[in-house]
Amino acid sequence: MKKLYYSISEVSKITDLEQYVLRYWETEFEQLKPAKNLAGNRIYTNKDIKLIFQIKKLLREEKYTIEGAKKLLKHFTEKEEEETPPPKLEILKKNLSTRAYNLKSKGELRLFEENEMELNREDTSETLKDLKKDLNELKSFLADLLEEIE
Repeated sequence: MKKLYYSISEVSKITDLEQYVLRYWETEFEQLKPAKNLAGNRIYTNKDIKLIFQIKKLLREEKYTIEGAKKLLKHFTEKEEEETPPPKLEILKKNLSTRAYNLKSKGELRLFEENEMELNREDTSETLKDLKKDLNELKSFLADLLEEIE
């Protein structure tokens, strides 16, 4: 199973590069900016490692200069951002916010709004059925969201 974050020593072993090289490349390539944990240690993501392999290939195998590699990477990352679809989690978040907006705009959430709690008996049964249907749909959506997060 892939990890979410890697230390600089782990990345050094994975990429077969010295730690000082990784730190130097951070100063040269603006795309390579690993986050730091509370202790101030670098934490690399899989995306960072992929970028490191790309830099290594350009510099060591294809013999580009650092400036040449910077230009290629800038073009590569801009193109990748245009072509990369949003991650599933972002799509799910967008769908959730759209659904919540739609529910609110249709007035289907009136049971949850204090100023609209007055329902007559005829409306209550139908409203509760609709609410149960919406809650089941939301439950299913949240289960999908949890599955994506895990």
